Amino acid sequence: MNVHFVVHEAFEAPGAYETWAKDRGYGITYSRVYEGDALPQSVDGFDLLVVMGGPQDPSTTTEQCPHFDAEAEKSLIARAVSGNRAVVGICLGSQLIGEALGARFEHSPEKEIGKFPITLTEAGRRNAKFSDFGDVLDVGHWHNDMPGLTPSSTVIATSEGCPRQIVEYSPLVYGFQCHMELTLEVVNLLIAASEEELAKLTGYRFVQQPEALRANSYDEMNRKLFGFLDKLMTTYKAPA
Repeated sequence: MNVHFVVHEAFEAPGAYETWAKDRGYGITYSRVYEGDALPQSVDGFDLLVVMGGPQDPSTTTEQCPHFDAEAEKSLIARAVSGNRAVVGICLGSQLIGEALGARFEHSPEKEIGKFPITLTEAGRRNAKFSDFGDVLDVGHWHNDMPGLTPSSTVIATSEGCPRQIVEYSPLVYGFQCHMELTLEVVNLLIAASEEELAKLTGYRFVQQPEALRANSYDEMNRKLFGFLDKLMTTYKAPA
């Protein structure tokens, strides 16, 4: 099995997604677009495409951010979906999946930065890939926006601050607005890149400051993510 990561910024690292792939001995490739890496021209080289987050949004132009080409990424996602690859998007990546499938991203009702609970919907509780999540799970967040919904998509989980935390677009395609990949190492990268922003966000209901962010444990949500990914790849390998 081969996993390809699209990484938009050094501080939006793959974290637990990368750990999961390494632990299972999967082949791993990267498009670190902030370093000028090209996107794959073909989907033949990977089984799972993971599109990471970033400070951009799908409307960000190449004039505003020269290393981020939303249209090229949406084209890659669309080709991966039509090629029956597994696709997971995180934060910005989830919004790009929705856009690639014809659904415009939207602003989330609340800014969320920190570790807060998500609640599975009835559809989420019925979905076997999320059977280990329980009804409520504390997960990481670092966002302002949320993915769009296609007519065939299903909301798997919500939070008090955002009604679209996990979205199933198909049995092989999922958008995670939440950041279940966070580890203390990744959190420290995000804090270092966001110190000025965080200092201005006192008083927000769902924004933790650096001391609280560093005090969180991210291990349980990482394990739950690993279980989801294992089940996703089982679905991917199943006969059509």
